[in-house]
Amino acid sequence: MSHPHEPRLARVAAMVADPARSRMLAYLLSGEYASASELAKVASVTPATASGHLARLQEARFVVCEPRGRHRYYRLADADVAHALEALAVVAERDDHDAAWSHPERARLRQARCCYGHLAGRLGVRLFSSLQGVGGLQTVSSGFELTEAGRSWLGDLGLSPPEPNGKRRFAYACLDWSERRDHLAGQLADQIFLHLVEQGWVRRGSGRSVDITPSGVKALLPRLAELPSTHSRAE
Repeated sequence: MSHPHEPRLARVAAMVADPARSRMLAYLLSGEYASASELAKVASVTPATASGHLARLQEARFVVCEPRGRHRYYRLADADVAHALEALAVVAERDDHDAAWSHPERARLRQARCCYGHLAGRLGVRLFSSLQGVGGLQTVSSGFELTEAGRSWLGDLGLSPPEPNGKRRFAYACLDWSERRDHLAGQLADQIFLHLVEQGWVRRGSGRSVDITPSGVKALLPRLAELPSTHSRAE
């Protein structure tokens, strides 16, 4: 029996069920463009097979393509796709969360990583908690808006907060894959991440990884709230 008014979850599940497509999508969670050949290598498939997978992902509006000369580059279609993938990852690993994050490479991602242009991992969650702790965010229908306290806190970091541009959501919560708590997403979160990079407090690594620099340890970490040891959000 057809249920036309229910969400088409099977269509989404089919896209992420294939291991090759799943690896491609996970790689693109960095928020950056990647070439077809790069994604083929990530997925451990031939270029021809990768092209087929990317065509399906593009048709389903999971990714978008930008031709540049003879090459084609892909990224996730939008933030909604990124957040859905993060949420699926939380569900997929809820029974073996601690074991999954004990691997050294995973531990690095857990400390800090990029989630579609904004900061995620423990560092991202601490930043969000710090803004909330000073009363820096006020809940609105679209997520959050900055209060004067929030503007002052960001100003102490050397950032002049952007004004909402109306093209996308300004600030809202995004469930963090490793911490199972929220970090901050949206236009404001992207600007904060760019500012931290420009200050030299964090730097992009390979893929999604983000490293905290020695200057970041001195200048940034003391300003951030510490997190409780329990994962109360999803347990």
